[in-house]
Amino acid sequence: MTEQLRLMAVHAHPDDESSKGAATMAKYVSEGVDVLVVTCTGGERGSILNPKLQGDAYIEENIHEVRRKEMDEAREILGVKQDWLGFVDSGLPEGDPLPPLPEGCFALEDVDKAAGELVRRIRSFRPQVITTYDENGGYPHPDHIMTHKITMVAFEGAADAEKYPEDEYGPVYQPLKLYYNQGFNRPRTEALHKAMLDRGLESPYGEWLERWEKSGHKDRTLTTHIPCADFFEIRDKALIAHATQIDPDGGWFRVPMEIQKEVWPTEEYELAKSLVDTSLPEDDLFAGIR
Repeated sequence: MTEQLRLMAVHAHPDDESSKGAATMAKYVSEGVDVLVVTCTGGERGSILNPKLQGDAYIEENIHEVRRKEMDEAREILGVKQDWLGFVDSGLPEGDPLPPLPEGCFALEDVDKAAGELVRRIRSFRPQVITTYDENGGYPHPDHIMTHKITMVAFEGAADAEKYPEDEYGPVYQPLKLYYNQGFNRPRTEALHKAMLDRGLESPYGEWLERWEKSGHKDRTLTTHIPCADFFEIRDKALIAHATQIDPDGGWFRVPMEIQKEVWPTEEYELAKSLVDTSLPEDDLFAGIR
C-alpha cells in the first residue's frame, strides 16, 4: 500500500495519550505514520496528583493553561500532532451517593452532537485506524465513557452524509479499524509483578492485583500486541511532561526499564471493529491495510 498511513488516538484528557498507547504511537511516528491525538477535554477539573506541585497557587488558578502547556511538551516528545475537541472536563465524582455531574461538562453533552466534532476531525485527517477506550472507559471516569460513546458514533458517522452533512462536516470518509486501548491488562500486570518478586524487589502491583481479584472483572480479549519496547523511554518522558498529573518518583516508574523490556515488550489492544480482513492475534494496528 502506497497511501500514507494515518493513526488517530482519541483520548479524554491531556496525559491520557502518554499513559495509554504512547510507545505504540512513537513507534509508528518513527516509521513515517501520521499520528494525530484528539483530546476531548482540557482536563480543567483534574486534581494536582504530583505531591511536589500540590499547594502551588499559580497552578491551581491556571490549571487549564498549565495542562495545555504540558500537552504541548508531551506532543513534541512523542512526535505526534494533537487537536482539542474543546469540551469541559467532567471531573471524577466521589462519594456515596455520587454527586451530580457539573452543568456544561463533557459527559452531559448530547452524544450525537459531540460526536459531530470528532466526525469533523476524522473527515479532515482521514485515519485508517482509530484507537480509544472500551465501553467501561478503561476505568469508569465519566469522560472516558463519553469518549468511548462519541468515538463509536463518529466511526460510523464519518461515512454518513445524511447524519453529518458534508457542507458542515466535510467530505465523507470511512475509517477501516477501531481499537480499544488495553495496556492495563491482567496478564501484563501479573508478569511484571512476578518478575519483580523473583528478583527480590518490591512490586507496585500487589494491591492492584488483589483489587482486580475482588472486583470479579472479566479479562478483556487482547487481540493485538504491538512490539514497542524501544520506545518505552519516550513514553515515560512524555508522561513526566504532564507534571501536574505524574510524580516522577511514583508508582508508574517502579519497575526498572530493563525488566519491562525483557518481560513485557508490547502494548495491547482489543480490535473492536474492522472493515478489512485480518488474522488474530496481530502485531500491527495496520494489519490488513498495508
